[in-house]
Amino acid sequence: MNCFRKLFTVLLLICFQSVPCTVRGKPKQFAPCENDGRGVYEDISLRSLYVPMKDGVRIALDVVLPKNLPAGRKIPALLMMTRYWRSRPSDDITKRFFARYGYAFVTGDSRGTGASFGIWRYHRNKDERRDFAEIVDWIVAQPWSDGRVAAYGVSYTANTADWIAKANHKAVKAIISRFPDFNPYTDEYFPGGVANSAFGKGWSDMVRAMDFNVPRSAPGGGAQYQIRRVDEDVDGKLLQQAIEQRKQLPEVYEGLRQIVFRDDRPTTWDESMAEWSISEYPRDLERLLVPMYVQASWMDAGTAEGALHRFVALKNPQRTIIGTWFHGGAKDANPFHENPPPPNPSPQTQFQDVRCFLDQHVKGIPNGMGGKLLSYYTMVEEKWNTTRTWPLPGSKKVNWFLSANKTLTTRRPVQNQGSDQYTINFEVSNQKRTRWLPGTLLDPMYPDRAAQDRLLLTYTSQPLTETIEITGHPVVTLYVTSTSADGVFIVYLEDVDPSGKVTYITEGTLRAVHRRISPNPPHAMLIPYHSYRRRDALPLEPGKVAQLHFGLLPTSVVIKQGHSLRASIAGADKGGFERVPDSEVPTVSIFRNKMYGSSIELPVVSK
Repeated sequence: MNCFRKLFTVLLLICFQSVPCTVRGKPKQFAPCENDGRGVYEDISLRSLYVPMKDGVRIALDVVLPKNLPAGRKIPALLMMTRYWRSRPSDDITKRFFARYGYAFVTGDSRGTGASFGIWRYHRNKDERRDFAEIVDWIVAQPWSDGRVAAYGVSYTANTADWIAKANHKAVKAIISRFPDFNPYTDEYFPGGVANSAFGKGWSDMVRAMDFNVPRSAPGGGAQYQIRRVDEDVDGKLLQQAIEQRKQLPEVYEGLRQIVFRDDRPTTWDESMAEWSISEYPRDLERLLVPMYVQASWMDAGTAEGALHRFVALKNPQRTIIGTWFHGGAKDANPFHENPPPPNPSPQTQFQDVRCFLDQHVKGIPNGMGGKLLSYYTMVEEKWNTTRTWPLPGSKKVNWFLSANKTLTTRRPVQNQGSDQYTINFEVSNQKRTRWLPGTLLDPMYPDRAAQDRLLLTYTSQPLTETIEITGHPVVTLYVTSTSADGVFIVYLEDVDPSGKVTYITEGTLRAVHRRISPNPPHAMLIPYHSYRRRDALPLEPGKVAQLHFGLLPTSVVIKQGHSLRASIAGADKGGFERVPDSEVPTVSIFRNKMYGSSIELPVVSK
């Protein structure tokens, strides 16, 4: 038995320290550092103040320290910059957790939001980004600071953490980026170049109300809360002055609705979405090789897509976690779970895992969090798996072709003719219960899609003769004609069980005008690269066959023996995506013959 244990240990060391490999089943333990469950400090202290930037604009900061920090004791700091108010009840839990483990926690209202002065016109705008390095300078000058800072964030604040890393400040030793938009155009606002108008408008309305200090309730209800004033603002006059500065600004959605291409510059902004997309700056992110902790979900917008592209594109040490949570990691969103269990791992364990990462890369406490490591959850198999290499070693690409009688088969078409017509049904809707609206608005949930599929063009395989695993990016190739020069093509990948129940797995979207494949991506790509820039626009020519070649969002799922695969094609998602075209009702033909063999390529992992 001892010999076996030694051999097993050696194999693990080889796997994790030298050669690329994948560990199936239980991964390296979450939160591997020692934890007595109590932390070091029992309570916290908090003060709120204004810190002036070089241009005179005052930024509101909260500084949370371990209470009764011994005189002369210096500690590292976490910095979180937000436009969602720096003092929300959920954030207070985070601050208290890390302060107890010996970290200062500094949160700031981004310029022009919350109690901060200045102007905020759009996400991660130039002035907002410029402030981050100055705030790091301020932190390291404090008497309690040991000169080391980590950027921390979830959602919007994960994006600001990425921009703090891009600033290449030598004091920044790590970033925690949980559920970020690596490429905000495709990962959230314009998947496949199609406007996610429900989210864009809803988000714009929410942040506008926040900027005017409209009271909000904490998640799950409870007492309402508002913008926290800084300590010196006893009568609230300073906060009111800050709010007055932003009253005449146009809504964010006024800019979003002017965008078709990624390099469009709305009249209400001074940048395009490409300019504030962190994915455009891989070399800047690599310059100091700042270690990154990245968390995402197969079911949360395009966060998993961004996490995987970051993992393969950047040389930085990375711990990447991809689960099946909804946005933020506090609730299970696995579509194969009819009655969602508690999130796996729990939010508390997720916090501890982050803390272990910070302890190694900020405090210098070695605990096995080095190098690049990706842990991902495989649905249906219900297991966490771990790899240092992506795409997975040993995976193979298997083409499933659209075939006659609405079937899906691995046999390449041999007939010279074959196509299916579909008149776009603009009443098709996912009823907003999708991955594209975050859990703070409505939890993602995909019920049985059998009725929905009857409104779509579907292709279904025979029941599988053996269980397979799909892990990675499916890629679809459609040969189409259309009566319109533009349109939306949505492809859903689904599991059909023996009873006929249809379960959502993933999806991919492409607006036809963006169909050109571009040769010069800004970083390593895992799917066909579409630039979404105006110069690459390529409308359809009515009646002429065109190729649409695009990726679906990544996934990891087991399809059981006896179940069938289904590819469903839609041209609309009413109430979610913008309608394209806005007045025509196109009829499309999907070709499935020897010359034009439409297919979906699946990354199949050997079991």
